Amino acid sequence: MATAIVGILVLVALFFALKGVVKHWRGESSCCGGGDVKVPKKKLTGTIVETKIVDIEGMTCGHCKARVEQALDTIDGAAAEVNLHRNHAVVKMTREVSDDEIRRALAGSGYTITGIHIKG
Repeated sequence: MATAIVGILVLVALFFALKGVVKHWRGESSCCGGGDVKVPKKKLTGTIVETKIVDIEGMTCGHCKARVEQALDTIDGAAAEVNLHRNHAVVKMTREVSDDEIRRALAGSGYTITGIHIKG
């Protein structure tokens, strides 16, 4: 009887642990300093002339997503949308933005750019 009770308690604990892991994978947990972070989307005025995909390592949650978007949105004429599952940011631009400008925007943030390419 005691074994059955312990087994049930272990199953309940595993359920809640798995639930937390799933939230983390979806970027809904607060693992690095913030929970449900809502950042207003930057709106570009003008014609989108180029879109780049920026591959980024080190993002794990919604707070990371918000920090990266805010950093990339500081670039004049650019707006970013981060996809945590693909570990990249889609950066739309109304002017030509160099890869160096993108790298400088994330410099010192704790995230690593592993590649930048034009969306084809």
